[in-house]
Amino acid sequence: MSDTYAVLHDPDGLIEAELPLDRAPHEALVTAVLAWNDPDLAPRDYEQIALQLTGHARALAADVRRLAATLPKSDGRGALAEIVLREAEGRLSAPLQGTACCVQNRARLVRALYTRLDRLTELAPITG
Repeated sequence: MSDTYAVLHDPDGLIEAELPLDRAPHEALVTAVLAWNDPDLAPRDYEQIALQLTGHARALAADVRRLAATLPKSDGRGALAEIVLREAEGRLSAPLQGTACCVQNRARLVRALYTRLDRLTELAPITG
């Protein structure tokens, strides 16, 4: 193994935009987390799940932001995306806690971001 490495400079996030999200496992995780009634996990386990959901939420938010930026100003989907993105920024800035409540809040955020992403990828309604 070599001791050399390359530094990647991608300020516009173009490489990230080309990488597909691994949606199915994260949606399964969200479904499982939101189905919890009274889990009895160690705080570090909650933190690990919250970290996984946080990372995925950040990638989703970047995709939503990128897609919303391509819409015309007259398309209301962009305005709704901005509202969801502001909410996401607020939630993602909150510190992680080793609790089921924290993990479930991150799961709800991932679900909301996927809903908005799906709305942005739908064809715009034709108005006549």
